[in-house]
Amino acid sequence: MKTSLLILLILILILSCGYRKPHKYTIDAGKDAFLHNNIGLNYLQDRIYYAAIQEFKIAIQLSPNTQSTAIFKNNLGETYTFIGYPDMAKICFEDAIKLYGLNFKYYLNLADCYEQLGITQSKIEEYESSINVFDRILLGILYIKTGQTRKGVILLDELCQNEPDLLIAPAIKQYLKEVTKELQ
Repeated sequence: MKTSLLILLILILILSCGYRKPHKYTIDAGKDAFLHNNIGLNYLQDRIYYAAIQEFKIAIQLSPNTQSTAIFKNNLGETYTFIGYPDMAKICFEDAIKLYGLNFKYYLNLADCYEQLGITQSKIEEYESSINVFDRILLGILYIKTGQTRKGVILLDELCQNEPDLLIAPAIKQYLKEVTKELQ
């Protein structure tokens, strides 16, 4: 009786503790992309640039062609700029603007990149004939960067007046405040 009771207890313990339903892991590319982007930012903060670049590239691959991808590409471009590769950064910033042209920071980064590459004047000539609102934003920034501040401020101010519903307009107005404050 004691042995059968002991065997029964052991069997109950084995069955209750030994079998566990396997945990299902679902892959969520969007969440994983943000995770890799954040890891990249941490590497960047720690000055581990190669690892940061790789993490941003993984984030871009996991979430291609979305608004989030624009953030990842901008982060990659900033990293390239920081380590002295403006030619590679240029592509990232241009892609970020194509994916989500409503973040003013992307335009500022691209203008800085053009300046580092020494192609600001050729880009001004290229954008002067464009009627595209987003090209006009970049043109205004480039004017300001090349010392044609009045021309750039007027262009960006007119753009904000003509396109009051443009989501990027508040950021442009803030930039104009900063630029005009520096002039005083």
